[in-house]
Amino acid sequence: MQLPLGASSILARGPFIKMEKSMPETDQEWKKKLTPEQFHILREKGTEPAFTGKYYKNKEKGTYVCAGCGAELFSSDTKFYSGTGWPSFYAPLSEESIEEKKDFSYGRKEVLCKKCQGHLGHVFNDGPKPTGLRYCMNSAALGFRKGK
Repeated sequence: MQLPLGASSILARGPFIKMEKSMPETDQEWKKKLTPEQFHILREKGTEPAFTGKYYKNKEKGTYVCAGCGAELFSSDTKFYSGTGWPSFYAPLSEESIEEKKDFSYGRKEVLCKKCQGHLGHVFNDGPKPTGLRYCMNSAALGFRKGK
């Protein structure tokens, strides 16, 4: 039997590497992965009550990640106290980590995780320098990794 061109070199490398399953695609899969509160916020665009989230008072150094997929989103270096009751940042870790969409309610912009399209919160034009922006995020949409 003759193998397709290049197939013999692939097979010679050894056993195939088992690929991990991709991100959840259906609501049922997301519900298995997330808590009910995380599902409501990340997948149904909900909001947690002000002053209730576990990260709004967090002062530890580290990186805030998406609770849905683990993508790195914000650094503790850009976190500030906004008085709103939600964790607030003046800039994302990278422009590649988030996506902003026009939200026609209250004239604001929705912030999504670019990797899994999970709803994180909203961005406003009333933040501190150097950007003048306030990324107001839901704690339940975030995870936290200590360290620099």
